[in-house]
Amino acid sequence: MLLKELTEAFGVSGAEHEVRNILKREIQNLAQVRTDALGNLLFEKSGKGKKPKVMLAAHMDEVGLMITSIGKNGWLKFNTVGGIDDRILVSKTVVIGPQKVKGVIGAKAIHLQEPKERQTALKSKNLYIDIGAKDKEDAEKVVKVGDYAVFDSQFECIGDLIKAKALDDRVGCYIITEILKKDYDLTLSGAFTVQEEIGLRGSAVAAYAIEPDVAIVIEGTFAADVPENKEEGYSTTLGKGPAITLMDRTYIADRRLVDRVIQVAERNGIPCQLRRTAFGGTDGGRIHLTKEGIPTIVISVPCRYIHSPAGVASLTDIQNAIALIDALIKDFQERGL
Repeated sequence: MLLKELTEAFGVSGAEHEVRNILKREIQNLAQVRTDALGNLLFEKSGKGKKPKVMLAAHMDEVGLMITSIGKNGWLKFNTVGGIDDRILVSKTVVIGPQKVKGVIGAKAIHLQEPKERQTALKSKNLYIDIGAKDKEDAEKVVKVGDYAVFDSQFECIGDLIKAKALDDRVGCYIITEILKKDYDLTLSGAFTVQEEIGLRGSAVAAYAIEPDVAIVIEGTFAADVPENKEEGYSTTLGKGPAITLMDRTYIADRRLVDRVIQVAERNGIPCQLRRTAFGGTDGGRIHLTKEGIPTIVISVPCRYIHSPAGVASLTDIQNAIALIDALIKDFQERGL
């Protein structure tokens, strides 16, 4: 299953090559593809010349860790890459570097901690990765400073739900590959972007090169439908369809596009919801500001426990996101912008 392969792939910001290779294999017979200087995988599938030119974008990178030093005892110190909650790190398993070395994130044993230490979450600077090395020299045989690490996590189905790391945004990458299997009369261009998690970097370069008339950003976004959180506080809810972003820290939506997407969803009987928070940011924040400005809509799949070893999303939401984007492209094809 492609989504399983994508989510299990190694792809921290700045090291997206494994994900890129999978996607290139999947779409090289569906569209023209090339890799730009920053590492974005750009594609174009020509139609019959109809306008507008539509850009699809999803980012390949995931949050992770970078090794910053190797101690005399062989334990590895690290920094986080992207937004990771320090509270989820302790005791998690990871894989490190090109050799996929296995490791465990460790901390001072609780019975050795001072009472004050036990009352606060451990910071990443107080943690280390144990790879079973005897000493620094032993560790340096398989790991070096600057190597990346990702959570060692496998894809699983749980009824209609799936559990995996990197759903933000391998789910968007998967959706684009499904859309590219369909034929349209307009030109579909786009990018699987790099370095979104550390500043939306790849999308700015990609949008500048593509120069689309309109852009659709496909994302994984956080769901808050969990115990002890009141329903009115839910940002998105699993099972209620793809979520449309109105605003976040990088972007304010064009309400004409938002209204149009909602109308397309209603006409086609596709459930969707509004993303009810302004927290976070997406590639849409860079794309909509490129050159003279690009009308941009962000459509996301809700995901619980995002940026963790085990995000949870709904297969039905994913299928409805594909259906909505397909219907929106057909609407652009028939009615233009």
